[in-house]
Amino acid sequence: MMATTNPLDDDKLHEECGVFGIFGNDDAAAHAALGLHALQHRGQAAAGIVTFDGSHFHSHRGLGHVSDNFGTEETIRRLPGYAAIGHNRYATTGATVVRNIQPLFADFAFGSLAVAHNGNLTNALRIRRDLVASGSLFQSTTDTEAIIHLIARSRESNVVSRFIDAMRQVEGAYSLVALTQKKLIGIRDPFGVRPLVLGRLGDAVILASETCALDIIGAEFERDIEPCEMVVIDSDGLRSLRPFLPVPPRPCIFEHIYFARPDSVVGGISVYDARKRIGAELARESHVPADAIIPVPDSGVPSAMGYAEVAGVPFELGIIRNHYVGRTFIEPTDNIRHLGVKLKHNANRARLKGKRVVLVDDSIVRGTTSVKIVEMVRQAGATEVHMRISSPPTMHSCFYGIDTPERSKLLAAQHDTEEMARIIGADSLAFISIEGLYRAMGEERGRNPQRPRYCDACFTGEYPIRLADRDGGERERQLSLISEFA
Repeated sequence: MMATTNPLDDDKLHEECGVFGIFGNDDAAAHAALGLHALQHRGQAAAGIVTFDGSHFHSHRGLGHVSDNFGTEETIRRLPGYAAIGHNRYATTGATVVRNIQPLFADFAFGSLAVAHNGNLTNALRIRRDLVASGSLFQSTTDTEAIIHLIARSRESNVVSRFIDAMRQVEGAYSLVALTQKKLIGIRDPFGVRPLVLGRLGDAVILASETCALDIIGAEFERDIEPCEMVVIDSDGLRSLRPFLPVPPRPCIFEHIYFARPDSVVGGISVYDARKRIGAELARESHVPADAIIPVPDSGVPSAMGYAEVAGVPFELGIIRNHYVGRTFIEPTDNIRHLGVKLKHNANRARLKGKRVVLVDDSIVRGTTSVKIVEMVRQAGATEVHMRISSPPTMHSCFYGIDTPERSKLLAAQHDTEEMARIIGADSLAFISIEGLYRAMGEERGRNPQRPRYCDACFTGEYPIRLADRDGGERERQLSLISEFA
């Protein structure tokens, strides 16, 4: 469910969250806080950390950014332990309230367990209804809590087997970390839609959503957790299990377009390099005569650089972003809503006046921000404004852990490209083709169109994981437990 009141952020797709785990370091909480700080882009609504010190669990969770919750030495001191898991939240299922902040923690007959989850379970509503009908009491409205109840009800003899039993009952896209009294556990869904990596810091083992979380603490990247893989880390080392039936992997292609930090490596591919190649393909497909290539910061910068190199046109910072605008800096009342883009972006008039410009952005969702950006660039004196988008048209909602408007609010689902250009006020508009996107990723999608390497459902409508909780074919909105159970 959309959980922001910020008028600046309602025209982008948002990742649900980021996860971090560490085992075998006496400063586990401090390292987890740093790792979450590096993953802040994956969720800004809330943050939480749970640690274990050999005898007790310790927890701190709060609304807001990582620095708001873990920015003091006193807070870190209250989280002693050699093992920790952490979570950044951007809500797609459940409202952003304290009871929904992860990691979630529970006491079981076999001991205690904390869980943090990135993604979306596509059968969570059905599982929850069955659990409630049989007597389970839920304390949150997140799909993550369904996993905890399934673990509690499992008849398996140990925590690892209980975990496997629970995860075999869920469907969807997820990367998950869990902490017990003795173990750190990491699981990635069979399709590998959401990322999870393994690293080491001395004798400590790290799990994280992206490699940038390893870099910030000086850890070495070891490998990706594979789709279908479960890793169990304890004092005896690391075990790798394969508890699920293998399927052709379908990692989310939008990680490379927008979600991941450009300094991360996802699936063995530099995100920064991938975005430059995408921009280069975009220029080959749709360049027009221009005097300057202007990125819409920050996500459009690498693609604009690749575009400019191929087009042979100067790359200019014609739009400057203000990085210090908070998510709730100002309420989106009608009389100030039109100022939203100017709070976040300002035109660099000296680079725009009298020029034909190509604006490069990563995506168009509702189109409201694009309208304001184009208008701002024209008011700064640009003689022509052409919009180029480094993803194909976003025509379908995501049900795998990305906050997406219902399809009726996706501009590309309602209008063709020419109509969209008129709506946003651009002289021309073009998106990279799905074939061009795959070329930039080093894939030839056309060779096997029934089995593309990536999940590209937001562009093609080809959903690789069954959408068990959808109400037929009419309701195309992000799954939301809050509407059912809040």
